[in-house]
Amino acid sequence: MQFVQQERTALFIDGANLYAATRSLGFDIDYRRLLDFFSSKTTLVRAYYYSALLETEEYSPLKPLTDWLAYNGFTLVTKPAKEFTDAQGRRRIKGNMDIELAIDMLELAPRLDHAVLFSGDSDFRRLVEAVQRRGVRVSVISSIKTNPPMIADELRRQADQYIELADIAPGFTRKASEGRPRGLERDYDDE
Repeated sequence: MQFVQQERTALFIDGANLYAATRSLGFDIDYRRLLDFFSSKTTLVRAYYYSALLETEEYSPLKPLTDWLAYNGFTLVTKPAKEFTDAQGRRRIKGNMDIELAIDMLELAPRLDHAVLFSGDSDFRRLVEAVQRRGVRVSVISSIKTNPPMIADELRRQADQYIELADIAPGFTRKASEGRPRGLERDYDDE
């Protein structure tokens, strides 16, 4: 893993994607430790966290997590998720945050040396390419150790550096004795 202390770096965390990867790998993220982990390796300018929230529920299980993130060093970007019934009559939730993440990364690119994307979504390949053309180095953090792999091959190849989430997770995972976090991500469709 290659980080330079003097590089101006920003984290762009696709919350639903990261949650799915960590759940598949069997651990939970300690977000305070995540900030400390990256702050010790580089000059962390900003840490964005993207999540769609279901507003039709009286209480969202994500509320404690998003509140904590917003008050503890993360720039929280949310929008309402949309609820619908699919052709089989199942309740589905749609909450894609790709555009919000892409706009933020492109807008911040002139002030960055390094962008770190926590996602394996192939839709981000063109974003990574566009940011690289602006002279910004892009690292992608996801997992090929999940079944199926959480990282799209084309995104992994486009990145300047691919980092296996399972390899760096000990630096910022929640210890087993700490229990599970109160706020958990939902599975949102990317369609």
